[in-house]
Amino acid sequence: MFEKLQHKWKVGGTQLLLIISTFAIGGSLTGMVARNLMKLLSVEQPVLWTLIYIIIVSLSWPLMVILVSIPFGQFTFFRKYLSRIFSRLTGVKGPARVAIFASGTGTNAQKIMEFFDGHPKIKVALVVSNKNEAGVLDKAAARQVETLVIDKESFFRGDSYIPFLKEKKIDFIVLAGFLWKIPPALITAFPSGIINIHPALLPKYGGKGMYGHFVHEAVIAAGEKESGITIHFVDEQYDHGGTIFQATCPVTPQDTPDSLAQKIHHLEHENYPRIIEQTILTQVVKK
Repeated sequence: MFEKLQHKWKVGGTQLLLIISTFAIGGSLTGMVARNLMKLLSVEQPVLWTLIYIIIVSLSWPLMVILVSIPFGQFTFFRKYLSRIFSRLTGVKGPARVAIFASGTGTNAQKIMEFFDGHPKIKVALVVSNKNEAGVLDKAAARQVETLVIDKESFFRGDSYIPFLKEKKIDFIVLAGFLWKIPPALITAFPSGIINIHPALLPKYGGKGMYGHFVHEAVIAAGEKESGITIHFVDEQYDHGGTIFQATCPVTPQDTPDSLAQKIHHLEHENYPRIIEQTILTQVVKK
């Protein structure tokens, strides 16, 4: 039984002991509070006594458990636990849960996490990377966002981590500098639920191998007068899904790939979180 609880709650043995202790002590305190209140009320009719007692227990148990969880260091666990119970009982859906996929330092991911910090309807619940050393993992950990490092074989030839994403109740996937192509199974599992940002004005300068400085070098070499960003849905082809939003910036004769990259980063940071919000509110929250 204890092993099943550890697996279900994804906790170690010590934390499981603290959680069980919190349940036990919280339950005992709830009983004490309820009995003392019933003595003060002096209710004699048995059916009414039972009804009032149940109401008092139902209202006081969450408070007692939360209070006990604080000195036991389990406040975060019980806050989430009670929130899930409330959602099931009331049918009220919690915030849409977003997974950010990123391969590098995570500057866009950080802006996205900052934007949605405390958002009432959208929560960044997971950061996924294909590199153990990716800086985005540290940025996520600093904000106490759960992280996952994925394996290429499992991602492309296995289950694409779909069961894990479903277990974490992920509603939407945002790509923020993620360099692997998304497998068809994942696209099928999240229809119109995966978006990406590309550092050029698609359909120009997209496709396999067109990312980062490769894009900016190609734009400058072609003598383009403007570049920009394209936020789009993800399908089975590189940089091919339906366009959601574009923003432009000028390309001057003095621009280098580095200076153009700075302009593009400004557009990304200014627009990507906002467009993600608009898209999710349309695609997920209104369902």
